[in-house]
Parts: sequence; C-alpha cells; structure tokens
Amino acid sequence: MEGDFIKTNKWLLPLSWLYGLGVGIRNELFELGILKSRSFDVPVISVGNLTVGGSGKTPHVEYLVELLKDYMQVAVLSRGYKRKSRGYVLADAETPMKVIGDEPFQMKRKYPDVYVAVDKNRCAGIDRLTTDEATKNTDVVILDDAFQHRYVTPGINILLVDYHRLIVYDKLLPAGRLREPLSGKHRADIVIITKCPKDLNPIDYRVLSKAMDLYPFQDLFFTTIDYKALNPVFEKEASKDLIPLTSLAKFNVMLLSGIALPKQLEMDLEQYMGEKIPMVLSFPDHHAFKAKDVKMINASFAQMNQPKIIVTTEKDKARLLNLEGLDEEVRKNIYALPIKVNFMLEKGERFNEKILSYVRKNSRNSILAKRKDENKPQNGNHSGNGPRTISFRNY
Repeated sequence: MEGDFIKTNKWLLPLSWLYGLGVGIRNELFELGILKSRSFDVPVISVGNLTVGGSGKTPHVEYLVELLKDYMQVAVLSRGYKRKSRGYVLADAETPMKVIGDEPFQMKRKYPDVYVAVDKNRCAGIDRLTTDEATKNTDVVILDDAFQHRYVTPGINILLVDYHRLIVYDKLLPAGRLREPLSGKHRADIVIITKCPKDLNPIDYRVLSKAMDLYPFQDLFFTTIDYKALNPVFEKEASKDLIPLTSLAKFNVMLLSGIALPKQLEMDLEQYMGEKIPMVLSFPDHHAFKAKDVKMINASFAQMNQPKIIVTTEKDKARLLNLEGLDEEVRKNIYALPIKVNFMLEKGERFNEKILSYVRKNSRNSILAKRKDENKPQNGNHSGNGPRTISFRNY
C-alpha cells in the first residue's frame, strides 16, 4: 500500500522543526526575490523530488531522453553525486565513473550521442552547455535531481513521488525523509506518483489524487516500473546471453545492490523466483565498493549452490565495471536488471505531448521540428501504446 516504506524517528521531530524553519526561510527568500532565480533561452526540464533518494529519477530522466533524442540535441545536467571531481565536467566515452558519478556514467554509456555534464552550480552548467563550442547546439537541457536548486527557473518542473513513500505521510529530515516542507510540491508543473503497483483500481487513483491535494494547473500522472531481460555486466566474459526474468526460478539468486530502496527490488522480483528466497547483499545508496566488499561478494557467491546468478541494478553496474578483485566466476554470472517506466491510465501520450509542445514552443532553433530520420517511428514503449510517429507539425 502507499506509504508502506515510511519510517519516522519521532524523537528527532524537534530537529525536523528547526530544519524546516531554515528551509522555509530559504524558500521565502526566493519567493520575495531576495535570492534570484534565472531563466534561460533554452528549454529546461527539471526532474526531482521532495525526499532523499529512491523516487525513480534516473529512469524518468531516461524516459525524457528517449522521447526527445531523435528530434533534437539533448543535454542532461546533474550535480554528479559522490563524484571525485569539482566544477563543470562534460562526459565523453572515456570519462571514468568516479569523475562524473554513477548515474551520469550510466546515462552516457546508454546514450553516447546525448551530452551528459555535471556541475553543482546548475546555472553555470547550463551556461557552459549552451555556449561552449562543443555543446552550443544544445536544444534542451534536462536537469537531474534539481527540484531544490531554485537558482534555476525551469520551463517544466517535474516532481516525482514514490508510491511507497508518499510525501503526504512523511516528515522532514532528520525524523523523516523530506528535504523541504510539503508545501514545496506546489512549485511543480507535473507531479508523477512513481513505482505504482500495476493492479491499482479506480478508487486507489481517486484516493491518491485527493491525498496529493494539487492545484488545478498541476498535472498528475502515475507510472509503474517494468523490467527488461537481464544483461551481463561484463559482456566479454559472460557465460550466457540475455536472461529473461521468467527464467529466474531456475537459479539460486544473489541480489546485490547499493540503492536507496532495495526492498522494492526484492518485492518486484519475488514473482519470478517461485519458492526460492534470494540471498540479499545490500549496501547504502551510491555505495563505493571496497576491497572488503569484494571479498564478501566472492565468498557469498562461492557458498551458493549451482545453478546460480547475481542480479544487480544498472546503477550498481556502473560502479562494478572497473571494480578489481571479483572472482572470474562472479564476473561471468553477474547480470544487470534494466528498468523502464510506463505511464498508467493510458496517459503517456498526454505526457509526451506536453513535453514536446513545450520544447518546440520555447526552442532557440526554428527548425527543431526536423527529424534525424523522417522514416524512423518513435518507440511506442514510451507512452505505453503501440508504435507511432510524432511530428511537430501535429502540435
């Protein structure tokens, strides 16, 4: 049910009150114009949340990339959480994960033609993307995890809310996981309740819509997660090809993750494992694997009975690729689980149209509507419907 992953440390509520006071003052300074927020002459789409971690930002950013990349030059700007560098960095095919962070690294490998950059100062990052010779043809900037970065005024502000950690039931840090008071949700143009169960009924949608208490100008969407076939982390050393999830029941499974909410992943994979219970190795979100972790992984996998497999996330894959010390048997049998988001209630088309219309109307490029390949249909998975072709002439 919604909110079932929320845990509140009530004894920390006084500190949450002080934290909320500080955040509230900061927000009010922006509202009064004392702290300045900048707009840009390039379309800017912000994707973020009100809570700490785990709302599905990366797959939703990738959804936007998939939607836009065949029409225009897309740039993704992130702060590069836990990277070992400073300032502005534009990723290329050779940029190490530690320089840009695991999620930007994952995105650059998946979308080599998309500009992926990191900069804690998002205004400076957008300036670089739109003026540097190498990236000045940027048509649209997607800001990853920037809902609280109020120095930028995005054209569309997308707020993600985890179904299992519904913000209306949560508390401010440090007692809960909210980064700012619940009133912050009213800055969003679009609110998406993510990770919804696929069996929600009409009453559930009405209850959730009422609980969110949004303004009439705000659009509410619901998305669910779909999983693709497992693919090898170390492609050249893999002993098997892609593994469909329906085959998981044949294996003894180790679930290896360093993400915010590993419990969600466990629950989602249970339906494919039959009566088998996976061995779970969970580490903190964005965990930097160390030598002792490698030894634990090797030893735990060695103790498992054949046939066996390790399942990890795409984000963890980025941190495992250059990890030294993994046994050959581990490297041959560790697979990443790709995910994608699907819009529910057949509203993916409406979401797509809203994004495309905004970008077209606010583009610096008068010929933005021109396709890279006029005969190439858009992948219908983005909207949950069948394959179709989108032309800006339709908007």
